Amino acid sequence: MEFLRPATWEDALAAKAAHPGALPIQGGTDVMVEINFDARRPEALLDLTRVGELAAWDEDGGTLRVGAGVPYARLIRELGDRLPGLAQASRTVGSPQIRNRGTVGGNLGAASPAGDAHPPLLAGGAVIEVESAARGVRLIPAEEFYLGVKRSALEPDELIRAFRVRPASGPQYFSKVGTRNAMVIAVCSFAVALHPDERRVGTGFGSAAATPRRAREAEEFAAAGLDWDGRGPLRESAARAFGELVARAAAPIDDVRGTADYRRRALAVMARRTLTWAWNDHRAGIEGREAS
Repeated sequence: MEFLRPATWEDALAAKAAHPGALPIQGGTDVMVEINFDARRPEALLDLTRVGELAAWDEDGGTLRVGAGVPYARLIRELGDRLPGLAQASRTVGSPQIRNRGTVGGNLGAASPAGDAHPPLLAGGAVIEVESAARGVRLIPAEEFYLGVKRSALEPDELIRAFRVRPASGPQYFSKVGTRNAMVIAVCSFAVALHPDERRVGTGFGSAAATPRRAREAEEFAAAGLDWDGRGPLRESAARAFGELVARAAAPIDDVRGTADYRRRALAVMARRTLTWAWNDHRAGIEGREAS
């Protein structure tokens, strides 16, 4: 197995073009487990840790551009106020050691339905920035990025450079069910994002279909039914209906971590709770602005 270690982004693209079968590695929290258990044996490893720009983020024109190599720990510390849903998801990833090494770029590259970063990226309307030496930059909406179990829209000569997303314009929440309280792969997960300026609700769920998904019917139901200008509480019946629509969007399976029925039930409960929490925060924000 060859080991490629470019120092610049241009060198990384050239190496990927010359070795399309090379497997990119940044934090290695997924890749090295698969290699150590002989579940994967790539022709080459493409180490991106020396490519400094992948570990940077910036904000331009109201959009955050976060490099694929920014670890979860920095997302929590530096971007938690701008991307609260993704920060909440990041806190559930593994141990502190894994959060210091693991990245959203790695989560995207693995494209596992259980990846914790995927639901908040979907709910927030993120766009994935990829690039190849031959064709340049391509922007892929998150909902179009996932094609199947551990399959993404990446071409063989492309690398993930960053993801782009607007800072939260309203409350965001992430919820996850696992077989224990920490260091666990999600049995299922759910994210919700309120976009009050657009009177829109974003959703994303994981580990309950072949790919991470949005619950579009639930989004439309909530956006039409919420009293965006008012201060009234979210009706229990509306929250439950929202949860049922989220569960209806899922296509889970039975496996060693949970049954399909359990996943649907858990998604309905998580969706109901997170929408209620987000709406309560939204109401509190309106009242606070009026009081000031």
